Amino acid sequence: MHHIFTILSLGILLGFTSDDKICPENPQGIHYLKDIFADDFLVGTAIDYGEIRDTTNILHELIRNEFSAVVCENSMKADHTEPQEGIFNFRGGDAVVCYAERNGQTVTGHCLVWHSQCPAWMFGPDSCGNPVDRDILIRRMRNHIYGVCAHYRGKVKGWDVVNEAIEGDGSWRNSPYYRILGDEFIPLAFQFAHEADPDAELYYNDYGMDSPRKREAVVRLIRTLKARGLRFDAVGMQSHLSLWTDLSEYEKSIEAFAAEGVKVMATELDVSVLPWPGEMPNADISTNFEYQEKYNPYRDGLPNDILAQQADFYRQLFAIYRRHSADITRVTFWGVHDGTSWLNNFPIHGRTNYPLFFDRSLQRKPFVDDIIRDALSNSYSK
Repeated sequence: MHHIFTILSLGILLGFTSDDKICPENPQGIHYLKDIFADDFLVGTAIDYGEIRDTTNILHELIRNEFSAVVCENSMKADHTEPQEGIFNFRGGDAVVCYAERNGQTVTGHCLVWHSQCPAWMFGPDSCGNPVDRDILIRRMRNHIYGVCAHYRGKVKGWDVVNEAIEGDGSWRNSPYYRILGDEFIPLAFQFAHEADPDAELYYNDYGMDSPRKREAVVRLIRTLKARGLRFDAVGMQSHLSLWTDLSEYEKSIEAFAAEGVKVMATELDVSVLPWPGEMPNADISTNFEYQEKYNPYRDGLPNDILAQQADFYRQLFAIYRRHSADITRVTFWGVHDGTSWLNNFPIHGRTNYPLFFDRSLQRKPFVDDIIRDALSNSYSK
């Protein structure tokens, strides 16, 4: 009784009223993210085998209660699903799918074609020792996509078909896929994915969407694929952001993609609070810098002034998402809490970052309740 009274008292203090919707599965009326934004978009998180095997009950309660969608951080990537040509391994991905099914969560497949975390055999010599050529790579790519999509047919809502094929300046990334097949590898990947699972939604996913040149390149890609009659449902804006990201340019990309008649998703959301050691922040996982103390300034905790900056940034960001909720279908955080974020080791190994909604103790950060209150009061500038 005391626990329920405390929760209801907290709701009053935060400005929540008895008129707010209370779900049957949530009789105390706690305002979970998935419920607050249920009429706007799915709220997701990236998990993997480690989270599923974790014995911490509060972690599983957090994932189940707060999120309506999940995506594998790694287990559906090519180096996991087909480590050797023709030999598939779905153990990790299957575990996530079963976990999501028990929780009533939507699953997104990530990802089918990516130059990184791709098994060496994809671009290696054939059985006779000949260098991989166009025909061999197309066959390998088709077989991989068919094998993975067929296995998860009916179990995932959609696929990040191609990941990170465009540079920040709008040019094609000089990946092995591009060097061997040119930009044709992208429509081929979408074609094969649709053939393998005609009911699955198909997405292009990339970072740096606050770049005007990348935005223009993605618009051209949308038009090219649609002109060829290929299925294309949404652009995944990875949304690896920082306190210095230009949100006005980010919002322009949402508007530009929606104007092309496709949906938009924030697919790998986090907001770094740490200084970037290079000229321009990016999410290219090959980026690496030597450790220096000055780039790890918050090992003992986040100062209040930086937390306030992050709070203001996230509130502005979610105001953008809600303003465009007619075009946004999903907002997915890349990790459950700060302790599981990839940014603790990128682009410098061993840093302490604080990029997510939940801290290392699995508690909501104070600004999350501000965002919830904003949503309940419908307070954002149209």
